[in-house]
Amino acid sequence: MATKTFFVDKDDADCRLDRYLSDNLESLSRSYIQKLITDGHVLVGGLPRKSNYRLTGGDIITAQIPDPEPYDVKPENIPLDILYEDEDLIFIDKPKGMVVHPGAGHETGTVVNALLYHCGDSLSGINGIMRPGIVHRIDKDTSGVIVCCKNDNAHRAVADQLARHSVSRKYFAICNGVIDADGTVDAPIARNRNNRLKMSVSDGGRRAVTHYRVLEIFNKYTHIECCLETGRTHQIRVHMDYIHHPLLGDELYGNIPSAFKTSGQMLHAGVLGLVHPTSGEYLEIISPLPNYFKNILKSLKNR
Repeated sequence: MATKTFFVDKDDADCRLDRYLSDNLESLSRSYIQKLITDGHVLVGGLPRKSNYRLTGGDIITAQIPDPEPYDVKPENIPLDILYEDEDLIFIDKPKGMVVHPGAGHETGTVVNALLYHCGDSLSGINGIMRPGIVHRIDKDTSGVIVCCKNDNAHRAVADQLARHSVSRKYFAICNGVIDADGTVDAPIARNRNNRLKMSVSDGGRRAVTHYRVLEIFNKYTHIECCLETGRTHQIRVHMDYIHHPLLGDELYGNIPSAFKTSGQMLHAGVLGLVHPTSGEYLEIISPLPNYFKNILKSLKNR
């Protein structure tokens, strides 16, 4: 049985317990989470609560999740573009189209399969056998840097920084339409009630803040840099669609016909910075723009 601990920040105050866990345990359905709560596997401040319990900033949630059914995740000799590695952490430059961990329809060819081959048993086990070493993720069609943890102490330290929004994350994107000034989107995000695959801006959602900076303007498109103050699921994709500038190639949000073959949204995780769990020093890893992204920029300049 795996134990997950969450520290509720002030931005999540008054959120229902089951909704908070649903947003933070994306692999579990809300109905399953409600069952865990009913069965006493979830405590808030050491006490059992009901699904509709309203959280308070500073609450500590402990959830005990039964082990998943045995699943044979096989190591695969898949080349990894390693940006940095030591005894605690491994930063990987994930290519577009690669899934982070196994799941329905993606049992092989994932970052986890490659990590098991590269690291062997030297991966954190907090997220269970399906996600060894995985402390966060980026979407299948988003490229760029992610960090994986090689032991549980490192995992807890990085997860705590992610929960407290102290990790520095910068993304590069190309969006539809012309944005003529820098700006900030401060709009709460929740799972879409009509489509579980999507997130949406909702008054009942969790606070989400995206700062964006205009890098270059083209005819009908804009190249931007996004800095995440929070880290909600699909945050940049949802926020840019919310301000009527969905990402180029994003078939889930916006879905605007494009003259370019993009294979999904034009979004690249370019910078990831955090405090090293052992040395205590700030570590910032940069992933250069990949060729697919640079080629689209070149095409836009030549239009």
